[in-house]
Amino acid sequence: MFGARLAEAMAEHGPVCVGIDPHDHLLDLWGLPHTAAGVREFSLRTVAELAGTVAAVKPQSAFFEQYGAAGVAALEETLAAAREAGLITVLDVKRGDIGSTMGAYARAYLSPDSPLAADSITVSPYLGFGALAPALELAGTHDRGVFVLALTSNPEGREVQHAHGAAGTEGFGTSVAGSIVAKVAAHNAAEAAARGGGDELGRFGLVVGATIGTAASELGFDPASCAGPILAPTPGAQGAGVAELVAVFGAAALARNQVLATTSRGVLGAGPDGVREAATFLNEALRDLG
Repeated sequence: MFGARLAEAMAEHGPVCVGIDPHDHLLDLWGLPHTAAGVREFSLRTVAELAGTVAAVKPQSAFFEQYGAAGVAALEETLAAAREAGLITVLDVKRGDIGSTMGAYARAYLSPDSPLAADSITVSPYLGFGALAPALELAGTHDRGVFVLALTSNPEGREVQHAHGAAGTEGFGTSVAGSIVAKVAAHNAAEAAARGGGDELGRFGLVVGATIGTAASELGFDPASCAGPILAPTPGAQGAGVAELVAVFGAAALARNQVLATTSRGVLGAGPDGVREAATFLNEALRDLG
């Protein structure tokens, strides 16, 4: 089960997930060109430096796609290298569509015979949670993970995520974010029942920002109730301190290895020779909190 595998990796290597986001300024810092070749070198070196140091890496697809076919080829190589290094991959694609289109996205990223296959992906539920069915089903078939956007830290997200369902709708009286958490929890509960119970983490998780403060409690839900892993953008560019993870998710969720703390510039900004040390330092700080 993906959730259990991820929790085991976090128990061994710590809760840090490093986002592979080759921003232009990071390419500059690393002395690399703003090209597909530069992105390839940046990403493969990051994977090599982090092998055996962190549980997971999170390539951001957009930074590869911007260079066209050569960039996508670099993403394929990065995913393959991470697999070879024993790193769990979270491919940050945030796909969300309907019908056969979502099915095609799911096959692209979750089917084991695809060159872009990852251990898990991020998805957007804002065309309706039911539209995610192809991804959820394929993840179940191939033991992959799916992280559903729920409560992000960007201020613009509030107008959708904090909104409440209108009268006569399924989510009446519940926030959009709360409804997403409940539906993810229901999918994990159904899988747990099918395998005869147990308290291991499910394969379906959430994306919840570590900088949301009291937003979840004010909206009346606990992200940890999803019973799956939580991808939490945290220290570094997002502005969060490690202690905020406890305030948002609770010490129990951290101790259970439920919260995967993702950071990019907070580690990669240390430069090509400082990546491993920066990741190790952050892992130790987060482990102390758990």
